[in-house]
Amino acid sequence: MSLAFILGLSLTATISCSQVEVPPPPEYSDIRTMKVIVDQEMQTMDGFGASDAWRCQMVGKNWPLEKRNMIADFLFSKEVDTNGNPKGIGLSIWRFYLGAGSTEQGPNSDITDEWRRGECFQTPDGNYDWEKQEGQRWFLQAAKKRGVDKLLAFTISAPVHMTINGKAFSPQKINMNIKEGKLPDYADFLVECIDNLQKKEGIRFDYLSPINEPQWDWMAGSNGKASQEGTPATNQEIFEFTSLLSERLKKKSLSTQIVLGEAGAINYLYENVNNETRDDQINDFWNPSSSMCIASLPNVMNVITGHSYFSVWPINDQVQNREKLNAKVKQFSGLKYWQTEYCILEQPGESEIPGGGGGKRDLEMKTALFVARIIHNDLVVANASSWQWWTALTRADYKDGLIYLDDGNSTGSQSPEYCKNDGYVRDSKLMWAFGNFSFFIRPDMVRIQVADQNATTASSDIMISAYKDKQSQKLVIVAINVSDTERTYKLDINGKVKNNELTPYVTSGNSNLKKGEKANSEKMIIPAKSVVTFVGELQ
Repeated sequence: MSLAFILGLSLTATISCSQVEVPPPPEYSDIRTMKVIVDQEMQTMDGFGASDAWRCQMVGKNWPLEKRNMIADFLFSKEVDTNGNPKGIGLSIWRFYLGAGSTEQGPNSDITDEWRRGECFQTPDGNYDWEKQEGQRWFLQAAKKRGVDKLLAFTISAPVHMTINGKAFSPQKINMNIKEGKLPDYADFLVECIDNLQKKEGIRFDYLSPINEPQWDWMAGSNGKASQEGTPATNQEIFEFTSLLSERLKKKSLSTQIVLGEAGAINYLYENVNNETRDDQINDFWNPSSSMCIASLPNVMNVITGHSYFSVWPINDQVQNREKLNAKVKQFSGLKYWQTEYCILEQPGESEIPGGGGGKRDLEMKTALFVARIIHNDLVVANASSWQWWTALTRADYKDGLIYLDDGNSTGSQSPEYCKNDGYVRDSKLMWAFGNFSFFIRPDMVRIQVADQNATTASSDIMISAYKDKQSQKLVIVAINVSDTERTYKLDINGKVKNNELTPYVTSGNSNLKKGEKANSEKMIIPAKSVVTFVGELQ
């Protein structure tokens, strides 16, 4: 008998007599922790939106009614189908463009693209024609019918009969394109439009944005032609214009609030950029010691607005730019920030988005995730209370729409007759990923803190933001997984979630905001390359 056998018998006898329980092998878990602090409240949300410029003028006027309604449902619907899946993305803000009259000028407008010209409600003799902008008014009514919460009127040029050059683009580099002495008439025009449209359309404009990207020159090219309407403006001109608008809105007892800024890039809001008196706008407009301070004017909202263009790549810069903006906004009590326009103009390369930049439409997830990351960092790092996409529709082969229009034979064109009267409607993963925010995060909900997130690291992995409705106790968590790996989280929350259950809504390569089975808060799955919104109820 071997020594090993004897030792084995001895060991067996010892174990049997003492009944020692051998512990099971350890279980290694990849479950991460999502720490949500319910009572650490951040900004109050004002809504998510998009604009009607310029394509809605054609589609809303000329396209078959069935397709118009399909588009409107995609954009505005807050309903769900029989399986609980959202029918649309439930935008809560709709931006209505007040044109300058380049459409009526036709080719003489010297704006090359007919789809980038705008009709004007006022005729050169000073009278008004409220039948203008028929297509845009159709979508205005479609938004109203589907319960869009807020409406915003915006303009980018004075009516052409008020401008220096009789055009809707500028003849000069820095100053506003308006004839001497006509600024009060421009203010009257905007207020009359708001007042009369409200009465005739049965709607209410909550906001007026009177200046758009004043830092850009908006001049013609070497061929004497321009690409669209627009005007530069100095901060002093913006202040004077805002003062006139404020006075006139108050005189007419209108509730519309002026929202100011629309900076072409966010650094124009918080720093001196080029000494052209069109930058450092937060200080100029909101510092009480500034001669251009608008804080005490009636009908002016405590908000500064800007566009996320040219500030999102590389990721380190995306985060740092928003940290600087948030630090500046925080210097002024009660001031909010809105991100009010974005589509992809940067060139991050093929590894990030198909085509490497804004050119070439992409209906799939790569572009959707690129934009979802920007939305997240604008909300979480810059503390934005609203996030608004540029244009709801596009017929171009370009990443500038939520919904894409084509003729069935190509991926887009900018020729005048292309899709002018009909075409195919293409929803995009970008639209549905935007819906992961817009459908669930409603106005007056409050963002709450998600702890232990490094903004730069999360931007290449999992980004998580959380929101609550103080009235209904609804809890909304939006998770963006830009990685190639599915992740599982458990919820660590300083509160209680009803039944410890959350319902996921997933946008991914094979899912458009699809409702999933209820998930236990101990096991929340976020698929690779997806955006997931978890909805629950706080107790």
